[in-house]
Amino acid sequence: MKPRVRVTALGSDEGPHFDVLGKAGFDVLPGDRSRNLWNSDELIDELRGCCAIVAGSEPYPPRVLEALPELRVIARCGVGFDAVDLPSCDRLGIVVATTPGVNHHSVAEQTIALLMGVARFFPGQDQAVRAGKWVRPIGPRVMGSTIGLIGLGRIGQAVATRAIGLGMKVIACEPFPNPEFVTKWGVEVASLDELLARSDYVSMHNPATPESRRMMNAERFAKMKPGSVFLNTARGALVDEAALYEALKSGHLRGAGLDVFEVEPLPLDSPLLTLPNVLLAGHLAGQDLESQRDAMLMIADTIIALREGRWPAERIQNLKGVTGWRWDKS
Repeated sequence: MKPRVRVTALGSDEGPHFDVLGKAGFDVLPGDRSRNLWNSDELIDELRGCCAIVAGSEPYPPRVLEALPELRVIARCGVGFDAVDLPSCDRLGIVVATTPGVNHHSVAEQTIALLMGVARFFPGQDQAVRAGKWVRPIGPRVMGSTIGLIGLGRIGQAVATRAIGLGMKVIACEPFPNPEFVTKWGVEVASLDELLARSDYVSMHNPATPESRRMMNAERFAKMKPGSVFLNTARGALVDEAALYEALKSGHLRGAGLDVFEVEPLPLDSPLLTLPNVLLAGHLAGQDLESQRDAMLMIADTIIALREGRWPAERIQNLKGVTGWRWDKS
């Protein structure tokens, strides 16, 4: 029987990975979209007998990983891997791979779209016109305002250049900034507290780690400039949503644009849904036709490379220092 690869990433049930992996001898199976893959039992049932996964943002706790003895690779569509228990993968010899360098332009465009949407009062304006209401709110111009980027990696840099093109000043909080980039584009590097106090827009572009979990809490929202806007296209785990709700409801923050949430899909009882000054999207920042194609091709190449005994180290997020990893456990 051919080795099986299961596709769980949303929007990936078609694409070049099917053909590439199929020609390499794999049986590629689309995901069963009737299943709740955030439920461990259903995820285990979906993945039984599979050696590799084209994975989305569903969680992979130890219990799931231990129930899948044939699993060799979790290939995440994107750059985040916080939903995967890396210590368990290390212990079980499961490779966790990502697709670096393929979606930063897509995420940057979504960030700017959310920024402009909040700044120009969407979706409220659209809803008002459809309801026959002619409401004309006035807000500050984006050009000349300051955006603070928490994180200045590939995605943060892609946002920075677009923001500069809009006439914005860019400051960033980044422990290891690229000196050539910040000099060329005139980006000011600042502490987090200074960034929060000075920015008209604060945008998250750092990874979710145990240390950064809920880093944007009540204390830090209080440090943001009154009337500023919060944007998150990174990870929902970075934000205390209850604290964000209070900051928005009180009027301390003018608005928020959110593509990611602590629980996804966002529960219908979330208080964020009751606020008119929040613009929401369903974790699609990293997805456009180009990034999807490139990510799927990279995932297929990673899985094939690992089976052939090659080690694409720049894509692999665990098993650091491990030598002699083999596809065949026997």
